[in-house]
Amino acid sequence: MSIIVISYSFTGNNEALASNVAKELSAEYIRILESKPRTLGTITLDMIFSRTPLVQPAPDLLGKYDLILFFGPIWMGQVATPLRAYLKYLKTNRYKYGFISISGGADGTNPKVSGELRKRTGTDPAVLIDLHIADLLPPGPIPARKDTSAYRLDDGDIKQLSSTIVKKLMDVI
Repeated sequence: MSIIVISYSFTGNNEALASNVAKELSAEYIRILESKPRTLGTITLDMIFSRTPLVQPAPDLLGKYDLILFFGPIWMGQVATPLRAYLKYLKTNRYKYGFISISGGADGTNPKVSGELRKRTGTDPAVLIDLHIADLLPPGPIPARKDTSAYRLDDGDIKQLSSTIVKKLMDVI
């Protein structure tokens, strides 16, 4: 099975996880890049106005894969906007895909992500894995956004989370 892993990461957490999972699956790995540096302001404006930023590489490279795995954060309960061009491409070019995210989780789960993926692609993902940094923090008071947004995955986190993801993916592959 030919697999491609595509990631967008604002903090580097999704990128680190995607890169490691791609290596474990012997899959091609592509990191989405933007021409301008992203800020919290552009994130907010993209979410409010449902904008789709220009990204590189262009999504038309997806045609030769049996499974496309997207890794990216969830912002305000939605898939990060740099992934939108790829999701839109899937709406007219049907491919089996999955979505995996490691995001803050300080505000709880992301119950609307499945519906958003369906709306943007026209089909449900073969796999949806929504992981939270809040679950990696030591027990204690409920973490705040500042706690989860400042957290960076370490090698142990990446190894543990990659193992969990690969086990779930084996049911799809």
